[in-house]
Amino acid sequence: MPPKLLYLVTEDWYFWSHRLPMARAAQAAGFEVVVAARMDGHRQAIEAEGFRVHALNWRRRSNGVLSVLGAIWELRALYRRERPDVVHHVAMKPVVLGGLAAWLAGVPAVVNALTGLGFVFIEGGSRGRRLLNKPVRGLIRFVLGRRGSHLILQNGDDHALLVARGLVAAERVTTIRGSGIDTDHYVPQPDAPGGVTVAYVGRMLEDKGVPTLVAAHQRVRARGVDLRLLLVGTPDAENPTSVAEATLRSWATLPGIEWRGAVADVRPVWAEAHIAVLPSRREGLPKSLLEAAACGRALVATDVPGCREIARAGENALLVPPDDPAALALALETLATDADLRARFAASSRALVLSDLAVGPVGARTVELYRRMLAQVGTDRRRPATPPEPPGPEP
Repeated sequence: MPPKLLYLVTEDWYFWSHRLPMARAAQAAGFEVVVAARMDGHRQAIEAEGFRVHALNWRRRSNGVLSVLGAIWELRALYRRERPDVVHHVAMKPVVLGGLAAWLAGVPAVVNALTGLGFVFIEGGSRGRRLLNKPVRGLIRFVLGRRGSHLILQNGDDHALLVARGLVAAERVTTIRGSGIDTDHYVPQPDAPGGVTVAYVGRMLEDKGVPTLVAAHQRVRARGVDLRLLLVGTPDAENPTSVAEATLRSWATLPGIEWRGAVADVRPVWAEAHIAVLPSRREGLPKSLLEAAACGRALVATDVPGCREIARAGENALLVPPDDPAALALALETLATDADLRARFAASSRALVLSDLAVGPVGARTVELYRRMLAQVGTDRRRPATPPEPPGPEP
């Protein structure tokens, strides 16, 4: 029998957008692939890849006690029924709830992928978010400390932080940069004629720095620079920092701003835009910047974990502090008015993606980890793992 690999993600669109290359690599390596997520429009496409699908009842913002317990129980039943050799949990909620379910079900090998530490590790925020941080961190330490578990992180900053805080042992962490970019699909684009355009592609969130970007853009325009801004993406009702649609519509009435909503293919965006921008407060490794870099675009980003993995200061990008519209405006103006600098950054962006961020090397490293996990559990991989001690308070 081929080894069975089960991916657990919150939403089917996220699997399709961010984990499809890894799943294809695992399937090509001989794994049976199963995908568990809330299904909302991508089920047929996922099944057409030859993956089996399990539709879950959860939602990302369903965080009440009964909802959480119900999700853990549903996942425990799924794991006991499927008996996967390896489960791959992707993002915070699947890592925590899926990790508890895998412990209860005795799943032998668990790969946990944190695609960014998110609001749990972003300073400030609402009082409710701050109160939630400590218990969530305790649960993270618990599930990451289980025998037979391993953590994938996307950048060295997150790796160092989690190890330093004692949330995971250094030998249980591997850094794999991103999910893999298809460099035959995303190819360098020639500069569009006419005025300079900067584009933001992603969810419309405060944590992504969209309000800061709008303010910075208007500062550039006020200084007489004819810079156009494209906002490409939609609000995310499941995220507490989502920007209201009414706000987005009001921004679209400002000089030089266009809000386009979601697009099925971002390549035409990068054919039109000269600069990619992401003023986020924290990232894992942002796919939007990876795609823009593969298309040969100069970058402007915040000097925060995740962003600086692909946006290298002075090499292919200008970096600015988060939540600083003045600094962001200066960076945008600098690139908008210097075509030679944009061209140099664009060439470096493409070269950086080709180095180790393409589909081939990322998929190979991920499959290697799966095989290593199977080798570690060996002949006992169908037996329940010994439960660890229950989680205590975070140190």
